[in-house]
Amino acid sequence: MSYLIFELDKKLDVKVLQGVGKSTLCEQLAEVTGLQWIEISKVAVENNCVEEYDEVYQCPVLDEDKLLDGLEDVMCRGGNIIDYHSCEFFPERWFDVVFVLRADNTTLYDRLVSRGYTGKKLEDNLDCEIFQTILDEAMASYKKEIVHELSSRTSEELQDNINRICFWLQQWFEDNKSS
Repeated sequence: MSYLIFELDKKLDVKVLQGVGKSTLCEQLAEVTGLQWIEISKVAVENNCVEEYDEVYQCPVLDEDKLLDGLEDVMCRGGNIIDYHSCEFFPERWFDVVFVLRADNTTLYDRLVSRGYTGKKLEDNLDCEIFQTILDEAMASYKKEIVHELSSRTSEELQDNINRICFWLQQWFEDNKSS
C-alpha cells in the first residue's frame, strides 16, 4: 500500500508501501503533468533530515520537524507530487488529494523480495498491506473525500492510474480556475 499526494495549488500525495509502484507512478506522472516529483526519502538524506539509521528496517529515521520546515516554501508554492510511504506527519493544508496505492500480497511479496527485503522489514510491510494500515492512516489524517484508493498490480493498472489521476487533475484545474 502506498500514498500518492499531489500538490496542485497545494499538493498531490502518493502514499505507498514499499513495492507497490509509487515511484514509477510518480515519475511517469511528473513527466506527463509537469508537476515536480519530490521523493521524500531522497530529500531527507540530501538535506540532513535524518536522525539515525534503523538497523532492523535498514533505513534512515526521519527528523520530521526539520524535513517539514525545509519543505514548507516548496509546498506552499504548489505543483508537487509527494512520494513517500507514510503520510500522517504531513500537514493537511498541504494537499488537495491523496492517492493510496494497493497491491495484493503475492504481488507485493514478490516485489519486496526482489528488492532484498527479508525478516521483520518484509513481514511488517506485508502486514501493513493486509491490515490496510496506510489507507487507514490517510483516512485519519485527511478529509475522507480527498483520499482515493487505487490498485497497483500490473502495468495496465499503472497506465489506468495515470489516466485516472490526469483526469482528476484536469477536473480539479477546471473546477478551481477562479480560485
